[in-house]
Amino acid sequence: MDEKNTNKMNVHQKLKDCFLSAKRDEERGKKHKGLRIVNPDNKKAEEYIQKAKTNLESCDFYKQKRLDYKIPEEWFYTMYYCALAILAKFGVDSKSQKCTALFMKRIKEKGLITYDDEFIDRIMVYKEKGVTSDVDERENARYGSSVQSEDIIQKYDFMTDVCKRCISQCEDLVFSDKQYQVPKEFLE
Repeated sequence: MDEKNTNKMNVHQKLKDCFLSAKRDEERGKKHKGLRIVNPDNKKAEEYIQKAKTNLESCDFYKQKRLDYKIPEEWFYTMYYCALAILAKFGVDSKSQKCTALFMKRIKEKGLITYDDEFIDRIMVYKEKGVTSDVDERENARYGSSVQSEDIIQKYDFMTDVCKRCISQCEDLVFSDKQYQVPKEFLE
């Protein structure tokens, strides 16, 4: 089996584990840390889109005040809230950034959504050294000692555009009349 097929199998198995883990936690009376099937919720999806837009708007405030270290977190969560909006449209509740990104990756691979890989890759959580995403950028800015960063300011226009495109593609999915459903294979 080639590396690409092995990776798809890994994503599929990890995604199944996200659903199974949440189910086990719920059965034990614990808060789940995975993915759970719920009723599709268009209102919740729309609220997540509004939250994403509000997050992106807050970047201007942080930039004006030169609180640069807050900006990567807002960029990340702008894209993450878009992912949560799409999950709400599918009827999936997430309590895990890793599982959210895996679900997005898998529904994109299956051709269930049209959504740029860039937005999914930016919210992926990687454990391997040397493999980074916007999760790492957010953590470096948040937990680092610097308040101001010329690097963040230089990326500002580019990342603002990325977030706007992400919101736009999310809106196309959420506001469409198409009904989305979690494939049974994700749960088996």
